[in-house]
Amino acid sequence: MALLLSRSARRLNRPLSLFSIIPQTQNPSNPLDPHSHSPPGPKTLEKTPIFPPRAPSPNHRGVFFGRLARSRLQIASVSTSSGTEGEGGERKQSPPPSNDASSGSSYWINAYLPNPVRPYALLARLDKPIGTWLLAWPCMWSITMATTPGELPDLKMLALFGCGAVLLRGAGCTVNDLLDQDIDKKVERTKYRPVACGVLTPFQGFSFLCFQLSFGLGILLQLNNYSRVLGASSLLLVFSYPLMKRLTFWPQAYLGLTFNWGALLGWVAIKESLDPAIVLPLYSAGVFWTLVYDTIYAHQDKEDDLKVGVKSTALRFGSLTKNWIGGFGIACIASLTLSGYNAELAWPYYPFLMVAASQLGWQIISVDLSNRADCNRKFVSNKWFGAFVFTGILFGRLAS
Repeated sequence: MALLLSRSARRLNRPLSLFSIIPQTQNPSNPLDPHSHSPPGPKTLEKTPIFPPRAPSPNHRGVFFGRLARSRLQIASVSTSSGTEGEGGERKQSPPPSNDASSGSSYWINAYLPNPVRPYALLARLDKPIGTWLLAWPCMWSITMATTPGELPDLKMLALFGCGAVLLRGAGCTVNDLLDQDIDKKVERTKYRPVACGVLTPFQGFSFLCFQLSFGLGILLQLNNYSRVLGASSLLLVFSYPLMKRLTFWPQAYLGLTFNWGALLGWVAIKESLDPAIVLPLYSAGVFWTLVYDTIYAHQDKEDDLKVGVKSTALRFGSLTKNWIGGFGIACIASLTLSGYNAELAWPYYPFLMVAASQLGWQIISVDLSNRADCNRKFVSNKWFGAFVFTGILFGRLAS
């Protein structure tokens, strides 16, 4: 037998050993090794280690705990996005993160605000500051235009009106969501708003509205009596605007009357009177400007608006939209020119007004009204139009 084995070994030109008789795989795989991609092979004889395996190096531990932290973070994000329990035990759907370019996303709300506060921040559209800018710019124009020639505008007044714009815009959004919750559920862009998707109840929304209006009243009481009356009267426009889309194809014009009320209020807060030759063209310019940007904005929802039966200038103008908003843009720049001339602004005002006119013309000419993303980009860019006009008024007043 030994002779037979020795002859077989010589034929194979390999040393004879007991392990050569036991079948082995060429590349054995450990099923517990996460880096192994081949299927486990037959069991092989292994020596039991005398010493336990070494602990991983600090670098390996860092990699492991980094992966563990990332996995826990993913689990936490899935659990928080799944929803919250309602009063009757039902699951309420939480709104997904916003991908709207006007907000830059709601990341900071999810990252820095506590869970109970987040729905209210979304209800006030704090993740989409473009609306606050559009409301604040006419106020800033008016305050700066009413400033004494050669002086800077009142910084306290600018701060008060800036805070007021945040509160009033948030209150307007809350009113809109309370009145439009049934419509918002049917529109793709709005169906995840806090009231529409059930994260907040209508009572919670109404309570938040009272909270916003209380703070707004605190700001209004710091102005003169004329400003208090004029500011309080704007609430009629704020509360009635959401109904306009059910009644007329011109809700954007009504929004212009509402959003540019600050052009009247800012002047009165400084001068304690109205100068129609200056203020009325400025107010009209804001209304025409709103008709441009909000008509572009409305083209995002025109298909959904047709389904739910609400009206807009986007539906009213149709294929002639660019002709209409082009006319509104010309009227806006003409009104700003007249207002600045009557206010005796110096020459720096007019170069900046030309830059603003170019920006507005670029929007009107280049916007793709069939592309929702492009409509939104052009809409958001109006913060720069407001900034150019403000800068022109500022330098024009300083040089007066």
